[in-house]
Amino acid sequence: MTIETVVFDFGQVLVGWDPRRVWADSLTPEQAEALLEEVDFAVVNRQLDAGASWADLRPEVEARLGERVQHLDTYLQEYHRSLTGPIPGMSDLVEDVRRAGVRPVGLTNWAAETFHHAPASAPIIGTIEDVLVSGREGLAKPDPAIFALTADRFGLDPEHTAFLDDSPANVAAARDAQWHAHVFTGADDARAWLTGLGLALQPV
Repeated sequence: MTIETVVFDFGQVLVGWDPRRVWADSLTPEQAEALLEEVDFAVVNRQLDAGASWADLRPEVEARLGERVQHLDTYLQEYHRSLTGPIPGMSDLVEDVRRAGVRPVGLTNWAAETFHHAPASAPIIGTIEDVLVSGREGLAKPDPAIFALTADRFGLDPEHTAFLDDSPANVAAARDAQWHAHVFTGADDARAWLTGLGLALQPV
């Protein structure tokens, strides 16, 4: 078995993300948590990741939050503040994968209208040429269809494809697609796993 392509998730793998940071000047931590719970932020975020626009979702959210919907407006307008920068060690790992003669590609759950902020926060993202962004496709992990689309678009052979994602559900879906897949917990662990698959990576 030879790994020819490593597919990287982006959020919490290559770049950190914390939506609460956007409201640091306007809400207390407790108020931010209450807002996330009341709006069911995980659901709203998933809808954005799967291709919905904020313009489409806003009326429903406003019906629940009233004038406090402005906090979600702020989140979209100042999205860059939610990004915390590169995940330690991962820029080096992507470069080492490339130096080992293996192609790095991206498969990320990310809203189409905010993805342009990602490379500014973690420049390594801008060096990855082949990236599938869920919000542009109207599909999101762990839907099996997005793994099939990624394989087709980038010419991936499952037997020769490795996948790193911080979501166990997404990793399980990748394994169902017959990819080699691993739950990301940090750069050192990811490097060790890829080395175990036969990549000629230098230990840190």
